[in-house]
Amino acid sequence: MKKFVIMTSIVCFMMSVAAGVVHGEEKDSQDQSIQDIKLAQEAESAILMERDTGKVLYKKNPNKRLPPASMTKVMSLLLFMEALEEGKIKKDEIIRVSERAASMGGSQIFLEEGEEMSVHNLLKGIAIASGNDATVALAERIAGSEEAFVKKMNKKAKALGLENTHFNNSTGLPAENHYSTVHDMSVMAKELLKYESITDYTSIYEDYLRKGQENEFWLVNTNKLVKSYPGVDGLKTGYTNEAKYCLTATAEKNGMRVIAVVMGADSTKERNSTVSNMLDYAFNHFETKNLYKKGEKITTLNLLKADDQHTDVVTSESISTIHRKGKSTENIRSEAILSENIQLPIKKGEKVGTLIVKKEGKTVSKSPLILKHDVQSAGYFTLLKRSLQNMVKNS
Repeated sequence: MKKFVIMTSIVCFMMSVAAGVVHGEEKDSQDQSIQDIKLAQEAESAILMERDTGKVLYKKNPNKRLPPASMTKVMSLLLFMEALEEGKIKKDEIIRVSERAASMGGSQIFLEEGEEMSVHNLLKGIAIASGNDATVALAERIAGSEEAFVKKMNKKAKALGLENTHFNNSTGLPAENHYSTVHDMSVMAKELLKYESITDYTSIYEDYLRKGQENEFWLVNTNKLVKSYPGVDGLKTGYTNEAKYCLTATAEKNGMRVIAVVMGADSTKERNSTVSNMLDYAFNHFETKNLYKKGEKITTLNLLKADDQHTDVVTSESISTIHRKGKSTENIRSEAILSENIQLPIKKGEKVGTLIVKKEGKTVSKSPLILKHDVQSAGYFTLLKRSLQNMVKNS
């Protein structure tokens, strides 16, 4: 699809950003490769990413395919949150549990066949207790069957450009040809965190389901860092004999949100220690400057044939720059590029362009621009009225 730059939407900033943004094999202030920083010596693989920019601050074997165990649920939760955003399900909707969902082994919230539970409580069961039964119950609601849902998971992985991920179930239970990498998990986590309410669930340390009932169930978060590390509010642990101990974690401090992923640790202590070390490194050495909040207006989409001729175009996520603490600052420029030949109708949240942030002419980030509201085609009388108004105006 062709693009054009809306010149009036070009915004210049005099904002803080490092001369040395860290990614790939770039050097730190001691001229040391980020590959040599000893943050995850024992884990099979690890990665540290700043959420807004997607900049990788540390990595070890980032593309090594390994079983993700219950970190698989990061993708499942992403699809559940998308369905909520699009109105396909609602938090207060009641789901009836199937025989298959109730039969799931491993981590569970002990759903019974025929039991009814709200989407809200099922999400708590997944995010806090890693319930396989709750995951399958919601997967069946979204796609009709877990198998169909898994196809959606793999389709989403492909859309995100994840070349080293393939799912065979929605839960992370051991299965052939079910794998991912720390890099791919960090990208999934970055996408999931666009839905900011997800941390309302993943940050809960303990809660109850069916409170006051005979089958009351105590939920305790499998991610102990939620309680022990200030700022940690997600996302998902994982463990199987094959995968060992895994964790996709996120934390926010002083306006900077980071994602840390560890796979193949030998114990929960080692897993948590490695993630803590990476978080310490991020918060001790880097800081961000926010340019736009999620949902902030960037420009206006003007469509003659739309019922609402002038519609706000907004950011789909928080957009920031990252720099090392104490580094010098530079000018930042952003430009909005809207798609040509936009077809009506357009749904709220649909991508209509891209916001590009540049430093010294070099692109440092790209982020989708979306519509704030649904836009329908204008009716015949509305179009006629506009045509007459234009004729009078130009006469």
